[in-house]
Amino acid sequence: MAMNQTPQGETKQTVTRTIDAPAKDIFDVLTLPQRHEEFDGSGMVRADEKSDRIQKVGDVFTMNMHGDHMGGDYQTDNHVVAYDENKLVGWKTAPAGTQPPGWQWVYRLEDNGAGSTDVTLEYDWSDVTDQDLLAKNLFPLVSEEQMAESLEKLAAAVN
Repeated sequence: MAMNQTPQGETKQTVTRTIDAPAKDIFDVLTLPQRHEEFDGSGMVRADEKSDRIQKVGDVFTMNMHGDHMGGDYQTDNHVVAYDENKLVGWKTAPAGTQPPGWQWVYRLEDNGAGSTDVTLEYDWSDVTDQDLLAKNLFPLVSEEQMAESLEKLAAAVN
């Protein structure tokens, strides 16, 4: 069975998990790019490139990455497109020095009232319009299993 279980034509994947930590603590980890490698379930994130904490929509942070689809090591610029303190953070990713081609990662945090937080991770490539890129059939580059692993690692990073 193929790793990619997203039905043909789908342009988004979502996974949710309850993490036994307050939303504030989870948000703290998510908004510090130097910690992103700790909760990367894809194995592509290596380290941040001396990025500051994410503080608002419009911020850009650079990550050092590795992936066969890019021929090995590369960098991404991540443009923050969603930010609501302790509730929401998301970014559109692009090869360093370019504008985002249309896919984004969004984390939604919902305090469930029991000292834990329901965390939803959404990977959305519905805004990708570059036909050459779409023809490469890379999407989704990260599987739902890898996304679930990211939330598992996020839980470990927070606690």
